[in-house]
Amino acid sequence: MRYHHSLVFAFGFVGALAAADALPKPLAPYFTPPGELVGQMGGYRSPLLFADGSEVKADDDWKRRRQEIVKEWNGMMGPWPEPIEKPKLEVIESEHEGNFTRNHVRIEVAPGVITDDAYLLVPDGKGPFPAVIVVFYDAKTGIGQKGKMRDFALQLAKRGFVTLSLGSAPETYYPTKDKCKLQPLSYHAYEASNCRRALANRSDVDASRIGIAGHSYGGKWAMFASCLDDEFACAVWSDPGIVFDEKRPNVNYWEPWYLGFEPGVDRKRGVVTEANPRTGPYKRMMEKGMDLHELHALMAPRPFLVSGGSEDPPERWKALNHTVAVNKLLGYENRVGMTNRKTHDPTEESNEILCSFFEHFLKK
Repeated sequence: MRYHHSLVFAFGFVGALAAADALPKPLAPYFTPPGELVGQMGGYRSPLLFADGSEVKADDDWKRRRQEIVKEWNGMMGPWPEPIEKPKLEVIESEHEGNFTRNHVRIEVAPGVITDDAYLLVPDGKGPFPAVIVVFYDAKTGIGQKGKMRDFALQLAKRGFVTLSLGSAPETYYPTKDKCKLQPLSYHAYEASNCRRALANRSDVDASRIGIAGHSYGGKWAMFASCLDDEFACAVWSDPGIVFDEKRPNVNYWEPWYLGFEPGVDRKRGVVTEANPRTGPYKRMMEKGMDLHELHALMAPRPFLVSGGSEDPPERWKALNHTVAVNKLLGYENRVGMTNRKTHDPTEESNEILCSFFEHFLKK
């Protein structure tokens, strides 16, 4: 018997998930590790072990283990504020372009917090459409008005998706830095969760088909959002550094604007050293042997793709194989994928696979 995620029950998504087990040819090669990495688990503690060391052997066991993981991570990072069931979304100005309309919008991302660093792109035609939230330092990047190869929202809108491009600085503390009890990376995940609700409330969006994507810092943001909000249908994480890795300065979860914030402690920015040690929840996570593969496992059986570059090389399959094992226990396959490129920046090829992933898993 398969374990069906709460998203499946809520939106009748069972058939779509089952059908997704068969991948189209362009995607299929990326959902199998290279031969030498098949079944390799690295030194990561299996998420299929309870905290007391007992094994997860059945669907019902996983439901309890999943709750245990969520409780531990939220306990470390701080609890989310209550969700906003109907976030405010106001159109500032609109412009039609090609086969979609670009709307500059104001959106309520947290109680009392409204941002205008957001663009809503709506395709021509009759919905409801699938939707993808794209997160980064600024919203203009996602719609192609800044930078190169990171215009995920624009590319997906051209393919018939409603997209919301959302920007926010990493170093954002809620409600203030002095009163902050929630790690910034988890807070950004909470923002994205509220934005998902804002899209789900729209008549032109299919609430059961909302995904999220981001690159680099945005990849971290998208990863935490999709793992902690189980009503995201799927996700793409572009080279965020999907596990803790203190050898790579860009995989910097130890920084205070990610997971290392500690009230009253002003840690010098930069890599962890004896003179510049870990702080905050990140320090406690490392002491307990925790790693991000535990969060990945929360996605099961929802699909996700790692668009890997310089920070996420093929060896990351050793972490991803743990989520493959969870999906296998639940009766699913082809839910965990990874592409690889040499550069940190996305390429035309990696972006094409990103778009194909969402077309396969979100379009009916």
